Amino acid sequence: MVRNRWVAAALTTAVIMSASATVHVQRGQPAPDDKSAAAPAPLNLNVATAADLEKLPGVGPALAARILDYRQKNGGFKKIEELMNVQGIGEQSFLKLKALVTIVPARTAER
Repeated sequence: MVRNRWVAAALTTAVIMSASATVHVQRGQPAPDDKSAAAPAPLNLNVATAADLEKLPGVGPALAARILDYRQKNGGFKKIEELMNVQGIGEQSFLKLKALVTIVPARTAER
């Protein structure tokens, strides 16, 4: 009898997990345990808009404006560590953002 309960519990769990994955796939979302879901591409600080920047954790309208102002005054970011030169971004904030941003230099005019 105990074995039958264990089998029933295992089957119930399998059915629930399968149904959950099916619902997520139907909605176009990865299943919660889907390890193949790719992380979003890092945000290029040299072309990001204020709206793009505000999607980053801890970045609101004021901080996004300061990042854009820094970028304009300095001719773009050369390395992501420069983000710490923006007022309001210290080492802790930078560490949270580091994996979410990238630097791609603006294209220069061809000669």
